[in-house]
Amino acid sequence: MSDENKHHTTAAALLPLVGGADNVTSVAHCMTRLRLGLRDRSLVQDERLKALPAVMGVVEDDTYQIVLGPGAVARVTPEFEALVEAERGGSAEAAPEQGTGAVTAEGLAVQGAAMRAERKKRNATPFKLFLRRIANIFVPLIPALIGCGIIAGLNGLLINLHWLPATTPALAAIASGFMALITVFVGHNTAKEFGGTPVLGGAVASIIVYAGVADVEAFGRHLSPGQGGVLGALGAAWLGVLVEKWCRRRVPESVDVLVTPTVTVLVAGLATLFGLMFLAGEVSAWIGDAADWLLTHGGAGAGFLLGGLFLPLVMLGLHQALIPIHTTLIEGAGFTVLLPILAMAGAGQVGAAIAIHVRLPHNTSVRATIKSALWPGFLGVGEPLIYGVSLPLGRPFVTACAGGAFGGAFVGLFNQLGTDVGSTAIGPSGWALFPLLDGNHGLGRTVAVYAAGLLAGYVAGFLATYFFGFTKTMLRELDAAPDTSAAAGAAAQPPAPAGRVTERV
Repeated sequence: MSDENKHHTTAAALLPLVGGADNVTSVAHCMTRLRLGLRDRSLVQDERLKALPAVMGVVEDDTYQIVLGPGAVARVTPEFEALVEAERGGSAEAAPEQGTGAVTAEGLAVQGAAMRAERKKRNATPFKLFLRRIANIFVPLIPALIGCGIIAGLNGLLINLHWLPATTPALAAIASGFMALITVFVGHNTAKEFGGTPVLGGAVASIIVYAGVADVEAFGRHLSPGQGGVLGALGAAWLGVLVEKWCRRRVPESVDVLVTPTVTVLVAGLATLFGLMFLAGEVSAWIGDAADWLLTHGGAGAGFLLGGLFLPLVMLGLHQALIPIHTTLIEGAGFTVLLPILAMAGAGQVGAAIAIHVRLPHNTSVRATIKSALWPGFLGVGEPLIYGVSLPLGRPFVTACAGGAFGGAFVGLFNQLGTDVGSTAIGPSGWALFPLLDGNHGLGRTVAVYAAGLLAGYVAGFLATYFFGFTKTMLRELDAAPDTSAAAGAAAQPPAPAGRVTERV
């Protein structure tokens, strides 16, 4: 079967299991997940959907999120959208019914679903919903950050090897073009997210990167093109939305098309030039200095805390506050030193899953789940391992976080010793982060430190889970034959409130 047919078949299998086209209100995707807005959640056939070979897991948040993995999700989404439109128009044939198939580790899956539902309800606070909206601004930019980041890494390698000297300037232009204009895209997405006209948001944000701002003086200093960066663009576009909405309520319809855009760009633009650019520039500089200070002085301790606490932050919905911080660091230094440390959380999960596989030799259901989810886990797709294995079991989730802490401590230690390990983009994790690595001491040393950090996370997660992840009672109940696996899964005590893993951490 060709890739095109495979992705069409996957989309056709998914549509009836989420209640058909009439039940779908929105379709979007991020790095690994197909995100669906649904009218009636009860129409979704969860177990049959999870049994599909292409589905790695399901996450419930403000949208219904089906984990398909990197690459696949970008190809399945347009096929799914086409089927939705065709079915709504009455021109599509009925999607084929899928066989039910066996559900692996059913008891653990039920517990994981209950935890996701509980976390979704708990995280629907105004502050966390605001953070989610901020994340929605940056998540659509991730594919461009990844593509340009890989090209930048390739160009750096060619320059170091003195290969293709006539080509490297062209590659540098390709890699840098998006970052030079990222503020425009942030402004566009900000206006779209907060209910304004996207192009007006982009127009206001474009002021920040216009070369002529060097002639403008604010707070006794001349401005610099790009000063304030993505934070300034976000603030400028948000202010533009407020001005635009104010105008829409008061300007007569006969002149609205002339007055509203003009006033929006003028007022928000002046505020950007004579306030936001300076203030956002100071905040951006502070973020960069704080990250450098944290890893220079905190080192292993800071890495231990960041690597160990990242997944709990994800469960609380607070991880989304890191996205603009990552983007600001990339814009300023060319890479973010925080992401490789946070990626160690996934390494701890992988090590813990291997330990669970070893400790439960008779529970074929859980072992089958681990086997199917382990390779995605190596590539940074952690949802299947977390929601299907470690989180419902409880203690293994905690020991997995401990593994991430030790991996983060390893990478943090090298940052303290002067070897910066950074990523030129956000989104990928695990092995998928290798093409995006960058640092201050050459690619070879950066890759070696990151790889050793992953290994430390794998080993620490394995050892912590093997020796401390199970009580004797848990082992007796869980290490059972397949016919008792569901009961064994239900007997495991759930951990503290949980949530989903993100934009592949």
